[in-house]
Amino acid sequence: MDSVMLEHVATTERPRLLGIAYRMTGSYSDAEDIVQNTMLRIHRAAPPDIESPAAYLTTVTTRLSIDHLRSARVRRESYVGPWLPEPIVADPAPDAASRAVVNDSISIAFLLMLETLSPDERAVLVLHDVFAYTHGEIATMLERSEGSCRLILYRARQRLQARRNRADDVDPAKHDEVVRRFVAACDGGDFDAFFQALVSDVELVFDGGPDIKTAARHPIRGADRVARFLAYVMTRLATTRRVETTTLNGGPAVLIHAEPGGLIGAVFIEPSNDDRAAIIRWVRNPSKLNRLP
Repeated sequence: MDSVMLEHVATTERPRLLGIAYRMTGSYSDAEDIVQNTMLRIHRAAPPDIESPAAYLTTVTTRLSIDHLRSARVRRESYVGPWLPEPIVADPAPDAASRAVVNDSISIAFLLMLETLSPDERAVLVLHDVFAYTHGEIATMLERSEGSCRLILYRARQRLQARRNRADDVDPAKHDEVVRRFVAACDGGDFDAFFQALVSDVELVFDGGPDIKTAARHPIRGADRVARFLAYVMTRLATTRRVETTTLNGGPAVLIHAEPGGLIGAVFIEPSNDDRAAIIRWVRNPSKLNRLP
């Protein structure tokens, strides 16, 4: 296949490649870099006898993502404060979700669970359970046997099942209600409003990255401490804040704006079974927010 035809296929396949790389890395910026490197391979080193251009592109993207994850573990260890995935507005590969075995494969909670897997486990699970590749196809991509890929998938599923949290079976309407209560508390900005919206053992994870000096460098736990932190932040923002609900990573989220700085937070809330927030994840790192509206 000539390079012009391969490049045409690559353009068509780009959303799917981005979807794979994003789920693998948890970063849309890194996913774009990986897919761009895949495109460069087309021009520099594409073999002349490619039987399936789409499979070739997926193989290159997957292997580059695995290499990235292996080096990313070193970078994550030096990351300032807690690390959270980069939020996105929409799935770059929207056809993947309809075939997903796992629920909501781009949710922040699911991407964080993927972080507990090895790069190969992550690749096999994403390719098989989200993008419906066969064990034979995955074995070829990873240069492993089918039996090895089956075993890797089994281990990955077992690991994720062990980490399933209480939010997995919450009704979407209840999730929306928890988000609504959180936004109402933000509008009020007082301790009592936040305290009533949180479970007693709530956890707040704040990803400010290296540039936000006032970021919480460790998770904050307990309704009293979390409510005081949130009330303090909202009081500081005072009349400059604007809080709104939106959809990010396939589910409800909250955007917090402050004038004149603009967007200062994408907040994801995992509910308990009694309409209160159990886990709050606040992405504040400016480099992770610059793609959001």
